[in-house]
Amino acid sequence: MNRRTFTTKSLQAASLLGLRASFPAAFAAPKPTVRLGGPLFGTHDSPDVWIAALQAEGYRAAYCPLKTDAPTEQIKVYKEAAQKANIVIAEVGAWSNPLSPDAETARLAFNKCVDSLALADAIEARCCVNISGSKNPVKWAGPHPDNLTEATFEQVVDVTRRIIKAVNPTRTYFTLELMPWSFPDSIDTYLRLLKAVNHNRFAVHLDPMNIISSPRSFFQNRDLIKDCFKKLGPYIKSCHGKDIILKDDVYTPQLVECRPGLGQMDYSAFLTELSKLNDVPLMMEHLDTAVAYQQAAGYIRSVGKKNGIDI
Repeated sequence: MNRRTFTTKSLQAASLLGLRASFPAAFAAPKPTVRLGGPLFGTHDSPDVWIAALQAEGYRAAYCPLKTDAPTEQIKVYKEAAQKANIVIAEVGAWSNPLSPDAETARLAFNKCVDSLALADAIEARCCVNISGSKNPVKWAGPHPDNLTEATFEQVVDVTRRIIKAVNPTRTYFTLELMPWSFPDSIDTYLRLLKAVNHNRFAVHLDPMNIISSPRSFFQNRDLIKDCFKKLGPYIKSCHGKDIILKDDVYTPQLVECRPGLGQMDYSAFLTELSKLNDVPLMMEHLDTAVAYQQAAGYIRSVGKKNGIDI
């Protein structure tokens, strides 16, 4: 490098440093963010009312507001309203039991999954989510001795492939929620399902609370959460945010779901890992009142603030 080139480059570097000093925000790394959402209470019978209700709660993510029989034009206007307001439609719930031992129940559940996936694709939700199903003849999502057999695993793979094939989605993904007594019941079984289904539109819905099923995983849930994101991160499309307590007044372990902030779920780890992904939403659920959701959102935002994450 000759003297003239060295001088020019030195002046350029000095100029850049001066700009950085004058306008530090322009050169700062973007603040980590997580989109938060939850159910809405009351009636929201137009896109404008729906968007206003979401914004009033400070939500940047939403559950799908429409049913599977919604007209095409209605789906379009809700989709466009969400996009205009920078609201992500996180998921369409297909809650049903395609593994039911009752053939008619299983058939109707399969059709619901297909219709829900089609709606998710049309409205451009991040995913369609269901449980894999259960052999329990009474409780659609309940435990059963046959839920975690190899035969049931193969059935889950087959049903999942057929649901995706029936829709052939291009803008969304079909996902299964982790469950303590149904496939996928762990991080590794989810990885195994991803490999077995082998379809680029099969992905992950993450609810880590659902696999906190022992005192060990309860007390070590920070490690569990980090392992979820380490192994499943590239496939995660949407998350649920809940909390959990371990009752200490009985001699057998009893783990009980509760409002975020009332349990021992490590939300610092959860939000930190989630903020590293590409705009994956976090959806609260299972609370009874609007006030309870506001309290939960307040807690999650406070943890985000402590960790430098914009919720």
